[in-house]
Amino acid sequence: MESFFNIIRNTGFRRGPNRLVAGIAGSISQSLGVSVWLVRLLVLLSFLLPVVGLALYLLVWALTPWQDGSIPLERILDGQRDSQP
Repeated sequence: MESFFNIIRNTGFRRGPNRLVAGIAGSISQSLGVSVWLVRLLVLLSFLLPVVGLALYLLVWALTPWQDGSIPLERILDGQRDSQP
């Protein structure tokens, strides 16, 4: 399982430091080179899809590393449930 999380870390995809909620839209916009507000709008529109939008957002949230490289799902599986700043 550790190699799976290392692969995610090596993509360079990180939560943005300037975030409104979880930093997912900021990360996506930075990696794609588009406006963060466009990505935020698309994320909000995806919530209109039954279950899919929220489920995908939660999955991306659980797998997207923080700036320090820690991944929420990995921390949960390791039993480190303390919160991130």
